[in-house]
Amino acid sequence: MRAVTTLSVVVLASAGIGHAVISSLDAGITRVDAFKDMKNRPRAGHGMNLLLVGTDGRDRISEQQRRAYHLGGHPCHCTDTMMIVHISEDRERATVVSLPRDSFAEVPAHTDPNTGKRHAAHALKLNGAYAEGGPQLTIRTVENMTHVKIDHYLEVDFTSFMRTVDVVGGVNICTPTRLKDSYTGLDLPAGTRTLMGGQALQYVRARHLDGASDLGRMKRQQRFLASLIEKATSSGVLLNPMRFRDVTRAVLGSVRADEGFGTDELLDLGRAMRDFSPSSSEFTTVPIGRMNFPVKGVGSTLKWDRAKADQLFAALRDDKPLTEDHPRHGPAGAPEVPVEVNPRQIRVQVANGTGTIGLARRVDAALAATGFATTRLPVTAPAHVPNTVISYDPRWDRSARSLAAALPGSRLRAVPGQGPLLKVTAGADFKSVRKVRFDDPAQPQQSVVRGSEVLCPKGA
Repeated sequence: MRAVTTLSVVVLASAGIGHAVISSLDAGITRVDAFKDMKNRPRAGHGMNLLLVGTDGRDRISEQQRRAYHLGGHPCHCTDTMMIVHISEDRERATVVSLPRDSFAEVPAHTDPNTGKRHAAHALKLNGAYAEGGPQLTIRTVENMTHVKIDHYLEVDFTSFMRTVDVVGGVNICTPTRLKDSYTGLDLPAGTRTLMGGQALQYVRARHLDGASDLGRMKRQQRFLASLIEKATSSGVLLNPMRFRDVTRAVLGSVRADEGFGTDELLDLGRAMRDFSPSSSEFTTVPIGRMNFPVKGVGSTLKWDRAKADQLFAALRDDKPLTEDHPRHGPAGAPEVPVEVNPRQIRVQVANGTGTIGLARRVDAALAATGFATTRLPVTAPAHVPNTVISYDPRWDRSARSLAAALPGSRLRAVPGQGPLLKVTAGADFKSVRKVRFDDPAQPQQSVVRGSEVLCPKGA
């Protein structure tokens, strides 16, 4: 997910500050001839396609950082994260497509850049293309798999990621449940937290939080990227030349880019994207047809759903949005809130704790409409209460938190021995039921969401 910092360079360029600042920024980028002698490439589509690559490079990591953030392993010199970012021709939309690192891939015939040895085409995991042939082989492999012509290549590592998050003042991340991963050292309590560089790196690297492994991690990476865009566009970074300079210096300390992505491209893109925001972005993962697809000599891979992947990449070539004209919204335009338990599995009994006739019936109907398994038999509470309360058995605490997400301001009250039925007593403070959605982290088919839909709810 170090690649997200490179996208922030593009976003931050929207400040439109002078050519001299952008020129100095350009001078700080390490160049790589990523498209040298490439032939038989896909036809160019509309808009701009950037291949964002995050490597596991850790040469500039301090010993203290290695210990604190569990970065002491040996780098594989491969791509830890890979995304195609499509910038629409009118510069009003960015589509981010995550490519799983364990995707089954076939690299074309190539010459090893280090030894000069010629290799025939063969199967491997997608992230191994970089180790065999660097940026050029990575681009050729991605183009062969997607039939999308890559216009620019951008690469970052651990160091620039942490520096960038620190210099923007951290990024807000919310989670309905505690996230603990012994491999990266991540230990994030439930709720909303501002993550600084090192902890943010742990968050986007974690792969052992659930059975979804890399697919679950990519969802978190997309959520993080949306939050990073929100922070950059709402914190004044884009309008403050000094902060802009500090951020770009932090980002570009370890960025590599193709030789054609220079000052003029940054200025053109930056000016066009001046009004960019999280709602201007959309995120998805290439559709997966088969999990744990065995390949001799390679191991277990992820095999793409070819038909659906072709539809996705055809949309990129044709510069078409992946989301509907209007994102999913709940009451008063509020985005749907993700929850950790499927509402259909949560049984709910609603009671009226006020003197308002019919309140329990309305709450019951609204909860049922967003997916909860209500009894459809609301009752009257024995006494009036000022606040909405959710009574639950501690054994069903995850279900209680998911229900609380639909009832903003409600209070949780543990009742040992109550059983699986959750009880809601609607109080005088009740206003409305908020729409929720359940994204199964183990589901290989990834939905398409707008950046504004995966941000933390206001006030969370």
